[in-house]
Amino acid sequence: MKHYHIIAGMMAGLAMLMSACDSDLDHNPTLQTPTKFVLNTPASVNSTIDLDNSKTINLTCSQPDYGFPANTVYTVEVATKADMSDAVKLSQTFNSATLPLDAAELASALTTQEVAQGKSEADFPMTIPVYFRATAQVKSASTNELLESTKIQSNIVSLKNVCLKFALPPVTCPDNLYLNGSFCNWDWEKSITMSEVYGTRDNANSTVTFWHLVYIDGSGIKFNSSKAWDGSEVGYKGITVDPASDNAGTIKASDDGNISSSAPGWYLMIVKATVNGRNIDYTVTFNKPNVYLIGVAVGGWDEANPAGLFTVPSTADGDFVSPSLPALPGDDTGCIRIYCKVPGYDWWKSEFIVGGKFGKTITYRGNGGDQERVGAAAGTKVYLNFSTDTGDVKE
Repeated sequence: MKHYHIIAGMMAGLAMLMSACDSDLDHNPTLQTPTKFVLNTPASVNSTIDLDNSKTINLTCSQPDYGFPANTVYTVEVATKADMSDAVKLSQTFNSATLPLDAAELASALTTQEVAQGKSEADFPMTIPVYFRATAQVKSASTNELLESTKIQSNIVSLKNVCLKFALPPVTCPDNLYLNGSFCNWDWEKSITMSEVYGTRDNANSTVTFWHLVYIDGSGIKFNSSKAWDGSEVGYKGITVDPASDNAGTIKASDDGNISSSAPGWYLMIVKATVNGRNIDYTVTFNKPNVYLIGVAVGGWDEANPAGLFTVPSTADGDFVSPSLPALPGDDTGCIRIYCKVPGYDWWKSEFIVGGKFGKTITYRGNGGDQERVGAAAGTKVYLNFSTDTGDVKE
């Protein structure tokens, strides 16, 4: 009898274990690697689709077989070539098998692709075939990250007649240019901002001229319209060196493609930006690093007066130093006026100031109005550090 109860107990325990295992499988399904992912042929495959008058272009797909209804994220690539060799991934992501593509983003991507293939704005509007491919990936519930091992691409589908108008904004000159190099340890946050030459930005914003003093050595410099390594930074290949530069012969490409110098030192760097189609051309002048006082501080308003010339430091962190100043009351008839001469423009179109209300920050006039006047005590000098855009008026 006891033997019977022992066997019965064992059988009951085994049944409970099997039940627990079955329950476990129900709640913890095994993730499968799918072998097929279908992007459905659009119902409008042969219709004419006008992107300019559409909000969305709707695609649909079937979820890949992951073994259970997984939390799946979908993205879509678009191309103008049937082999997807010029495919661009759109920014949208989707969490269901319905994929409403933003028509405006689609038009922008397709316009960019056509321009890259040599089309100009005059070639638009055009009617073209457009190709799509989707990608699916499972998102982990625990880490909220996409699982690389679950990625699968769909087949390619097309819309045969897409009417595409030119959908890119006009190209304009940059609002700012930033200089980066060894003088600031290649840190964009410590880069220096070039100043506009007053009045050189035309009404169409298709040309503008910037300037700044910069220390250029063998490792070189780069400039960019943003403070970032974003692929838009400009090195030696991206510029045309003005042959009229004082120091054109010393400027060359570094091993890394930077704008470098065979004679390390300070340069007055002048960058003329000009819109050329969908590109911006940069013509750069590299002149002597001459900084001048002008006005009552040197007894007259003649440009390039040797009596007002600053000394030039030999290092990237050194100061430019002015001659001794007379007593200046700081009004319109007696104040500090400082500039670098940009060829072809009056001195005041590239002037700047330090001291007074500006403290130790060099403040450039740029394309702004007349600057507040700053005075000085007799015997003081102006000290300027162009690697940090700081300075002082002191003995």
